[in-house]
Amino acid sequence: MTTEASSPVELWRDARAAPADRVRDLMARMTLREKVAQLYGIWVGIDSGGEVAPHQHDLIAEPPDFDELTRHGIGQLTRVFGTRPIAPEVGAHSLARSQRQIISSSRLGIPAMVHEECLTGLAAWQATVYPSPLCWGASFEPDLVRRMTERIGRSMRRLGVHQGLAPVLDVPRDLRWGRVEESIGEDPHLVGTIGAAYVTGLESAGVVATLKHFAGYAASRAGRNMAPVSIGPRELADVVLPPFEMALRAGARSVMNSYTHNDGVPVAADPAMLTDLLRDEYGFTGTVVADYFAVTFLDKLHSVASGRADAAAQALTAGIDVELPTVDCYGDPLLAEVESGEVSVALVDRALERVLRQKCELGLLDPDFNPEPDTDIDLDDADSRALALQLAERSIVLLHNNGVLPLAERRRVAVVGPRASDPGAMLGCYSFPLHVGVHHPDVPMGVEVPTLLDALQSEHDVVFALGCPVLGGTDEEIQEAVDAARSAEVCVLVLGDQAGLFGGGTSGEGCDATDLRLPGRQEELLEAVLASGTPVVLVLLSGRPYELSRQIDRLAAVVCGFYPGEEGAAALSGVLSGRVNPSGRLPVSFPGAGSSQPSTYFTAALGARTEISTVDPTALFPFGHGLSYAPATWAVVDAVAHEWPTDGTCQLVTTLRNDTEIATTEVVQIYLHDPVAEVARPVRQLIGAVKVDLAPGQTRTVTATLHADLTSYTGRAGHRQVDPGDVELHVGRSSADVHTAVRLTMTGPRRQVGFDRVLTPEFDLGA
Repeated sequence: MTTEASSPVELWRDARAAPADRVRDLMARMTLREKVAQLYGIWVGIDSGGEVAPHQHDLIAEPPDFDELTRHGIGQLTRVFGTRPIAPEVGAHSLARSQRQIISSSRLGIPAMVHEECLTGLAAWQATVYPSPLCWGASFEPDLVRRMTERIGRSMRRLGVHQGLAPVLDVPRDLRWGRVEESIGEDPHLVGTIGAAYVTGLESAGVVATLKHFAGYAASRAGRNMAPVSIGPRELADVVLPPFEMALRAGARSVMNSYTHNDGVPVAADPAMLTDLLRDEYGFTGTVVADYFAVTFLDKLHSVASGRADAAAQALTAGIDVELPTVDCYGDPLLAEVESGEVSVALVDRALERVLRQKCELGLLDPDFNPEPDTDIDLDDADSRALALQLAERSIVLLHNNGVLPLAERRRVAVVGPRASDPGAMLGCYSFPLHVGVHHPDVPMGVEVPTLLDALQSEHDVVFALGCPVLGGTDEEIQEAVDAARSAEVCVLVLGDQAGLFGGGTSGEGCDATDLRLPGRQEELLEAVLASGTPVVLVLLSGRPYELSRQIDRLAAVVCGFYPGEEGAAALSGVLSGRVNPSGRLPVSFPGAGSSQPSTYFTAALGARTEISTVDPTALFPFGHGLSYAPATWAVVDAVAHEWPTDGTCQLVTTLRNDTEIATTEVVQIYLHDPVAEVARPVRQLIGAVKVDLAPGQTRTVTATLHADLTSYTGRAGHRQVDPGDVELHVGRSSADVHTAVRLTMTGPRRQVGFDRVLTPEFDLGA
């Protein structure tokens, strides 16, 4: 006798059955139109939500008819909370109504997945805005990032959101690129370590993390957004891909394609990238979602497709499972291609199986699925703000200090500059207030974001002058700033970027720079204030590094906050006053003289200073640099043994001591230097870093266990290999401040390694 639970009729609804069996049973019951409907998202309200995606109004012929589309089911709902300001409880109940309509209106009643942006916190009105990705990198603290995304994920699930479009794992190769602010840093190991922690936190909360942008996006020519990419396979393998490998190993269940084309082939239409590499070599079994309008771009931007139907066929064949943000090519055009036999239904089934399996994992196929949200929703509670403050404090970088900092006593302070009095100075372009809120100027920001001026006014006798806006300004405004500086004991000059989208700012998506000079008249303001004779503390709130080589010798101090989030002002004032001993380290290099040379530290010898070029790309402040009010004392750095098996580990021991009377923090950075290899390798390559806190008088011994796989690189044959021979481990405070070079000999045969190689070291921080 067959029970109801085991009946084939109800198998796909049986939560006790194996997911593969449930999905197989459901697919057998679906019509072709119902199958295709699961392969696209729907963006309701896009026509009135402001410009939150490139070319959105040019690419959508007309808003989708939600009522009509629900008859066949819907794969995803796009940005229910992130399209316009909507109170969280109102949005949650609206989403629940939409889910009930999808369930009741369609024959099979399959709920939709819901996705949102969540780079610096859930991109929703009234949700906590955490520090930007550059701050995560500057913190060198993966566990803090994991805790942040765990909180973000829990908020998302309470609202009924299943997927987050983050983290960004692109490794910028040109720091003029506008999306540097969305990246974690210029080093693949740092990006991968922090990115994997982000994934771990989000996925632990039951939210699907989506890796962006696979792959090569940040290597575009001249740092222009969506410009061609022409890197070689070795740079792709050794610089671009490792962060994705690390994040996939951390459990990411979704990947988003890169907009660009690599050597002429758009990633959205490249099966070698999205299937051969991602699926066959890496073993990825999750979903690949299109970056917004990327399928349409095959026709409209790349000119490799003859129309929407051809674009759909190429993208589906390459391996894109879900078209986002809204139905276009994967709707009627794809349906017609399949019905005509131009596209195999097997390709539809391949993508459908991945989509339905993910819905099964999320509980969307269970008979007891309940779309009703929690009744008590607070997206910016005290614990979230406290964590945002902690991450901001741990990410502030003290770049330069001649002794004027900290400002421990009440002083007459001139606060000057366009970033001092604007709450938006703390926020990146993917924060809700700057991504969406700017299109609704009559709506309050939704979260409290104090300015640095607010924070300093509570501690010092302050006079304020704007000086100039981020762009533009007058001579009179600059003179007012000079007068303010002359009237004070010290001047805190707050400069940087206005984050925005597609020309709406000086940093952010589509806001690329021609050079690394401060935007607008800010450098002119800086020079004028320096000439006042008052000591100047420069605070940078920016989405990329800028050149300060002309002024550095005349500045009393330089503090970099990048975009430290809604609690950034409290973190910065804590550092300026000395309540917080700065512990951030640079995730990106600050350029030296010649701001049109946007090089990163991650380069071979010919990319560094040479006698055969008049251009010196040496950084003013190198990757990993950061000062402290109480520097740790480095006592001993050495290896336990100086032979390192090519299939084994070595142990590196570093002893640190705090000889001061205040708590301090050091970041132990371990770089690999390979004197001789088959190919030109980076002069130094970060393979491990750990943050070490030291109480006054404390000594700690850090033991790093490093697997030989960490020395691997892509050789001439195109395979990743570990070589025998001599190597050096450069251990120190930054990529340019090496305390000790430990020489070791790799012993044993050359080994070929792959995706399953060891990607990170193990650290024992001792007592």
